[in-house]
Amino acid sequence: MLYPQNIEQKLGFDKIREHIAEHCVSSLGRAFVEKIRFSDDFKIIDRLHRQAAEFKLILQTESDFPQQNYIDVSDALSRAAIEGAFVSEEQFFEIKLSLRTIQQIIHFFKVKEAHVYPELKNLVVNSLPISPSPALPNGEGVKAPPSGVGGADGWSSVISQIDKIIDERGKVRDNASPELMDIRRRLIAEQNDLRKTLDRILKTVRNSGWIGDEMSLTIRDGRMVIPILSEHKRKIKGFVHDESATGQMAFIEPAEVLEANNEIRELEARERREIVKILERLTDFIRPHVPALRKAYLFLGIVDFIRAKAKFALEIDASSPFLVEHQALEWYGAKHPLLHLSFKKQGKSVVPLGIKLDNDNRIVLVSGPNAGGKSVMLKTIGLVQYMAQCGLLVPISPDSKVGVFKNIFIDIGDEQSIENDLSTYSSHLTNMKHFVNFGNKFTLFLIDEFGTGTEPSLGGAIAESILEQLLKLNAHGVINTHYTNLKVFADKHHGTVNGAMKFDAELLEPLYTLEIGKPGSSFALEVAQKIGLSKQIIENAKLKLGTQQIDFEKLIKELEIEKKVFSEKNREFVEKNQKLTSTLEQYTGLKDFLDVEKKKILNEAKTQAKELLKEANRKIENTIREIKEGKAERDATKILRQELQVFEEKELKIQKVEEIKITPVGEEWEIGSGEIGVKDYVRIKGQATIGEVLAIRGKDIEVAIGELKTNIKLNRLEKMSKTAYKEATKGVIKPRVSGIDMNEKMMNFSFNVDLRGKRSEEALGEVDSLMNDAIMLGYPELRIVHGKGDGILRTLIRQHLRGYKQVSSTSDEHADRGGQGVTIVKMK
Repeated sequence: MLYPQNIEQKLGFDKIREHIAEHCVSSLGRAFVEKIRFSDDFKIIDRLHRQAAEFKLILQTESDFPQQNYIDVSDALSRAAIEGAFVSEEQFFEIKLSLRTIQQIIHFFKVKEAHVYPELKNLVVNSLPISPSPALPNGEGVKAPPSGVGGADGWSSVISQIDKIIDERGKVRDNASPELMDIRRRLIAEQNDLRKTLDRILKTVRNSGWIGDEMSLTIRDGRMVIPILSEHKRKIKGFVHDESATGQMAFIEPAEVLEANNEIRELEARERREIVKILERLTDFIRPHVPALRKAYLFLGIVDFIRAKAKFALEIDASSPFLVEHQALEWYGAKHPLLHLSFKKQGKSVVPLGIKLDNDNRIVLVSGPNAGGKSVMLKTIGLVQYMAQCGLLVPISPDSKVGVFKNIFIDIGDEQSIENDLSTYSSHLTNMKHFVNFGNKFTLFLIDEFGTGTEPSLGGAIAESILEQLLKLNAHGVINTHYTNLKVFADKHHGTVNGAMKFDAELLEPLYTLEIGKPGSSFALEVAQKIGLSKQIIENAKLKLGTQQIDFEKLIKELEIEKKVFSEKNREFVEKNQKLTSTLEQYTGLKDFLDVEKKKILNEAKTQAKELLKEANRKIENTIREIKEGKAERDATKILRQELQVFEEKELKIQKVEEIKITPVGEEWEIGSGEIGVKDYVRIKGQATIGEVLAIRGKDIEVAIGELKTNIKLNRLEKMSKTAYKEATKGVIKPRVSGIDMNEKMMNFSFNVDLRGKRSEEALGEVDSLMNDAIMLGYPELRIVHGKGDGILRTLIRQHLRGYKQVSSTSDEHADRGGQGVTIVKMK
């Protein structure tokens, strides 16, 4: 249950809908935005959160997800469902484009592992039809589909059939039927003959001075005519179709071409009739598949809707919190989404909110000065909780816990009503009546300025009584108040806890941070003194207020100041302790290093001594041998050897040294400054690999990391210096990899380019790009739209095209399709 009825407007959720709708690319998705509803079903909420979180990951990491042609074709499908009706060329073209998008979406999830995007893969399986409706018998120009149309791969057949009839310009193809091909062949021939005749007549008229050099053939009432000065119109036999607005020009169809124009008009009529027949047959083909198509486009709308939710989540830095089925809140870093967007535009940041509601502390009474952020805090809790239970990702830390409530009641703002004879206080009491009557353990209530609007002592007493009843109902909630008796109540009763919006008691400035565990002061006297109210008035107010309230407010203020002082002391202590720990670690490392070096030196000395001793032993042995040979006493010689051996083992024993591996501290790479541009060096935040920027497309950055090229969001990158890049790639051989994906080129190539409104340099650059692709792909004919105007751009483009040896000819488009405003380029 939600209370009041306009809770969405009260919390600002109607603005959230507008933002999400702006991210939809079609009316299909916007229709689902309007259907967003509050839910208390944990499984539904959890599924919606997972879908949005998975799509958010797609937007952050995938670049090949379809972004275009989310087209609503419901009108075309409704028309196709009617027996005897037919779908237009433009509508079939839209069906073809949007079905390709659906097919691409299906393929995107089909090639992914099951565990990558599980909820979205399930959505594909559950939303799309498995098998098609039966096909109608084969008709001329349209082939009957194979079985399986409408499934994950079946749309290929439908797209193929439409593609055979409708070209990439949205028009029926010449070869859609033999009859149409013959009509259009004859029509082109007649038009060419007519144009030659009119060109001859036009040349004669121009040479006679009856027309200006800048005049050319034109169309009136679908017939080709010659413009001529009105004073000479009687000099040519023919039919006057029209005159200019000034009456100076007449548009005449010469008698010589009347029959030719009539023939063309007749052929055009036959062409339209044949097109209708073809479209009727194609409509008959898709009619049995209309139910399956409706489901497919429902799926397309859902995808557009989830995509919009994910894009909005990125915009407000939202995440998917840990959902729990019981009623509780444990939020960290929560932000009001609308305030966050507003501050982001101003280059500011919102102070995050932390709050916890559980069985031990179900109700928090928040106090503090006016303009301290209490109302914003309350609306943040209400809006974020409402968004979460509508299946939207929310701007809080991912490690936060969000419970599910069946009821959300709010009393925020002034609800006085002249029609219902309700004062401000009466409207508050009406809300409290609803809270008490329908509140339970599944309820989250939010009350702003609890008990205000009437005599303070009576208002405080009634508010305390209502608070006691809400506590007995085991409801969860947050209440803003200035009443001292409510602060005392919260301190003495289990299940309630005081909270305060932090305030700098020395500077008398709000900090907009919620602190749980103690009440806050209203700082009314201090604020009054700061704004310049006379000292006499303030002292008089203190006398009237009484010592008990003054002492209470004074104590809270002193506690705030003491807490600030101790916080500073604690921060200094932590800094000193960190420095001491660092110094101790350095000393320990140095001592270990010196101990190792000492043992190494001693061992080297003893090794050298041992070598000297061995040398001495050899000399002694030689001496003994000589003594033996001289028949010396053996006992004396033996004793001498034993003494030497004991001396060696006791005095020259080498100690084992355990090497202490000291990991050298790597040099920190230097981070670059300024905005990221092409050819700059960047790395993903938190990672060490550095790459080079190849291109920037909005917020998507194409980066080359070794042989790998990838697209990464701008906010995930940080700029690095050139020195850091050289250091990171030292010793690494980077082979240059180049190549062109011809399949991708062919898929994305368009033979038509529109240059209207562009400067000459820009236009010629696009012409060069079009020619390069056409030459590479072997395309036979190109279409360049430049507009008529003064003909300057047309002349410039045609002169430029003469420089291409691959160009066979350039000519005007047919008058019905643009005439001199379009150049047809035929390639050799």
